[in-house]
Amino acid sequence: MQFRRVVVTGLGAITPIGNTLEAYWEGLSKGVSGAALTTQFDTSKFKTKFSCEVKNFDPNEFIDKKEARRMDRFTQFAIVTTDEAIKDAGLTDAVDKDRVGVIWGTGIGGLNTFLSEVTAYAKGDGTPRFSPFFIPMMIGDISAGLISIRHGYRGPNFVTVSACASSTNAIADAFNYIRLGKADIMITGGSEAGVNEAAIGGFNAMKALSERNDSPETASRPFDLDRDGFVLGEGGGALVLESLEHALARGAKIYAEVAGCGLSADAYHMTAPHPDGLGASKVMQYALEDAGIQANEIDYINVHGTSTPLGDPQEIKAISTVFGDHAFNINISSTKSMTGHLLGGAGAIEAIACIMAIHKGIIPPTINHFTDDPAFDTRLNLTFNKPQHKEVKAALSNTFGFGGHNASVILKKYSA
Repeated sequence: MQFRRVVVTGLGAITPIGNTLEAYWEGLSKGVSGAALTTQFDTSKFKTKFSCEVKNFDPNEFIDKKEARRMDRFTQFAIVTTDEAIKDAGLTDAVDKDRVGVIWGTGIGGLNTFLSEVTAYAKGDGTPRFSPFFIPMMIGDISAGLISIRHGYRGPNFVTVSACASSTNAIADAFNYIRLGKADIMITGGSEAGVNEAAIGGFNAMKALSERNDSPETASRPFDLDRDGFVLGEGGGALVLESLEHALARGAKIYAEVAGCGLSADAYHMTAPHPDGLGASKVMQYALEDAGIQANEIDYINVHGTSTPLGDPQEIKAISTVFGDHAFNINISSTKSMTGHLLGGAGAIEAIACIMAIHKGIIPPTINHFTDDPAFDTRLNLTFNKPQHKEVKAALSNTFGFGGHNASVILKKYSA
């Protein structure tokens, strides 16, 4: 069968460096750090006292107060970002809502709700006094459900969960539903709201987080010799994907085309990446094959690049395996150096970074580079510290999750 072409017609974002698409892109293109001391709870007894929080966010500005109280923070992010993306795409009630679906991604879902409800129970006298909204606020799939309820979209509807690859998986699934003809429009992306005691404590116990408490804004430093772990972030991103025919018929603006996606598993370890970057190299190869483009056509890679001692070298090893000498011609950057790691929401905001790089001709930088790591070939262009102007015809976004889940998506400049 002939696959339908799929394009991006709307975007929305809420991130630690900007609460709208425009503000997010401005932060990326200026190399702004979103890290600061954590404000959402008392960190005095925690090893890591900082994070990349969403700032100045009042859900009641966007969502009815009563409804907002019945949503976990990750769902509030989902609603706000999809509202922005839908408006950006110019979608109206005139679309066939039976042909519009929602596939969202989240790695953890309503952890804030779970923590607060269980903590309250533990502090009580043993009498169960749980909120009737505890379960629906906690479950990850409620985000996609509430987006569809809000807009009346009756097409395919579910949530993908694959740790830090979750929202890239969501984008891949949405892409496939459209190109197979099962929907005309898909609202996709992902969100996470894990800045709380449980997440910080849990990741600290794993020794996964940076402990650079004296300088939070420089703590996320992918590829730097002195990197010491990732910085936890929160927020989300939304994309409106649409069949090309449908987009052209309604005169929609087109940001970029979704060219292909790849999915793989390390099948190696619960949390550590494969030492040879096997799953990472496979997923990029699969994405290239799916997109039907050659490795030398990729201009930019937004890497998973979490700023961990193990993860960064394995990803670069995989890139070298897949791209060979062309790797030296590619701009590579980790926008997690600015946003921190949004876990299940990472893939969405990083795909948006790729789309905006294509749209604007600007490569966002990897900030906080101070000391070269001899593990990385100096011929690689890791886009350190400053953005670079470059025409981007094709970009690749990588996300890798605990459990060995790998997902990549390739975006390219749209041409008729």
